[in-house]
Amino acid sequence: MPDPPIIDAWIQHPSPGFLAHPMFASLRRWMGGGEIPDAFPLELTVGALEAAGVGHALISAWYGPGGALISNDEVAAAVRARPDLLSGVASVDLHRPMEGVRELRRAVKQLGMKALRMLPWLWNAPPNDRRYYPLYAECIELGIPFCLQVGHTGPLAPSEPGRPIPYLDEVALDFPELVIVGGHIGYPWQSEMIALATKYENVYIDTSAYKPKRFPAELALFMRGHGQRKVLFGSNYPMILPGDCLAQLDALGLDTEAQRAFLHDNAARVFRL
Repeated sequence: MPDPPIIDAWIQHPSPGFLAHPMFASLRRWMGGGEIPDAFPLELTVGALEAAGVGHALISAWYGPGGALISNDEVAAAVRARPDLLSGVASVDLHRPMEGVRELRRAVKQLGMKALRMLPWLWNAPPNDRRYYPLYAECIELGIPFCLQVGHTGPLAPSEPGRPIPYLDEVALDFPELVIVGGHIGYPWQSEMIALATKYENVYIDTSAYKPKRFPAELALFMRGHGQRKVLFGSNYPMILPGDCLAQLDALGLDTEAQRAFLHDNAARVFRL
């Protein structure tokens, strides 16, 4: 195991229903279109992390307009099984903001969740939508980051809610205390996401859903320079195996200090691990 341990900022432990959802047809095609298993034991996820040398991972719940795809309680059960390896990231129902605030409070205070993650494309609502704002205030009060997807949408849904400017720019202006982690790099608007991470002290990027050889050149340059403290490693497992991402690290040209920040220090600081 590497020292310090590698932290993966975005994984899922999926249920068969999650993997089989029609909106993920494009992802299944990219992954080879294999048969969806009847069960997805936690040992598969643990094995993939350990084989890659990942020492800790942030495992995410998923809520959408149709309800929970992966519930907070399911995530909490996985964390209880392997608290040494996993920390939970909550999600809530955006259509019911006050119920969402109460569920977020429960998830953090009772289930031990480390962050809130919402996917704007699932709701077709960019992050400056008024329904997010009570959740942002609660994240600040609870001392946790707000995580979201930025950039185009791999699943079959509109991509516009993932554009960083103007939507996320407005949130960072309205809530300067809110720690924001934009997952999935922001492609094809990565320049906008890099600009926000440069402009705002509390805005970060995670690289989930992209292997290093597919990182935009300007992101790798940012990581080697003034963005060294701003980018977190993420795989988006099971869509991409963390080992496949880590095998391509040399493509980034990071020195020892920058690589440590990317693989461990930034996530440890942001998620208070």
